[in-house]
Amino acid sequence: MPSSLEFENQVLIIEKKIADLREASSIGDINVASEISRMQMKVDKLLKDIYKKLTPWQKVQVARHPDRPKFLDYIGGMFTDFIELSGDRQFADDRAIIGGFAKLDDIRCVVIGEEKGRDTESRLEHNFGMPKPEGYRKAYRLLNLADRFGLPIISFVDTSGAFPGIESEERGQAEAIAKCMEKSFQINVPFISIIIGEGGSGGAIAIATSDYVLMLEHSVYSVISPEGCASILWKDESKVDLVAEFQKLTAADLLSLGIIDGIIKEPIGGAHRNKTETISNVKTDSVSFLKKSIELPEDVRKDLRRRKFVNMGDGLRNEQR
Repeated sequence: MPSSLEFENQVLIIEKKIADLREASSIGDINVASEISRMQMKVDKLLKDIYKKLTPWQKVQVARHPDRPKFLDYIGGMFTDFIELSGDRQFADDRAIIGGFAKLDDIRCVVIGEEKGRDTESRLEHNFGMPKPEGYRKAYRLLNLADRFGLPIISFVDTSGAFPGIESEERGQAEAIAKCMEKSFQINVPFISIIIGEGGSGGAIAIATSDYVLMLEHSVYSVISPEGCASILWKDESKVDLVAEFQKLTAADLLSLGIIDGIIKEPIGGAHRNKTETISNVKTDSVSFLKKSIELPEDVRKDLRRRKFVNMGDGLRNEQR
């Protein structure tokens, strides 16, 4: 049973009863199948109703859910023949960004992603998914290799933002992010990105300056976190609900503004409730959009990629008129 979010309390109560009934039936000759089925139908209906009306701030909470599939889950569930490449050839190997060569069905590709970790040990290993400059320089190296060998690129974004520590600034964090974006515009190969959880600030766009940007249904993508924005504008983090609404950080908002190119459906109750279905959905849409990019002539693809980002904001300007 996944960790419950505050707005799922009713669901948690019923799921606890289902778990108790299953335990009782396993230690005694009690047939509770029909009651469990009835209660499960109630859970599914509740989840449908709740997730139809999620506020932007609630979507942020879903995007941060600890049980949500992480990048390494997608590596294991979508790709074969993964060969990891480590290090930036300048300073160190940043474990917040992982990448290498892989196969997606019959498509040989380069895959890059931000990994948050799942427990305390792995979160510390991966720095909670917040890359340092060497992480972005590793990504730059992978982008360069993909272009050199003519391999399409798939990136997975899941970060609250680039690591903000002093050591990152000393080693050129902004320059490393800018170089990744610059290289993304220069490469000739197809390139798609998927926001699988949080897409935070430059930490996200550094590896998402691509032909097509997709988002999972309950993921978020923004220039700053709602907490950070509320703290700056109002000096009051309690206004996160209001800020999240103004930020237009949900997949539906961003699709309507032309910031992203597609929304990937999540299972009822969010990706954390059915990782297998989520990964399958991401794979199906990734293959579809990657093939779409592969079919474009090289010069057209590069021009469309550049225009996509140059024209960003037109949707918002049109909405305001």
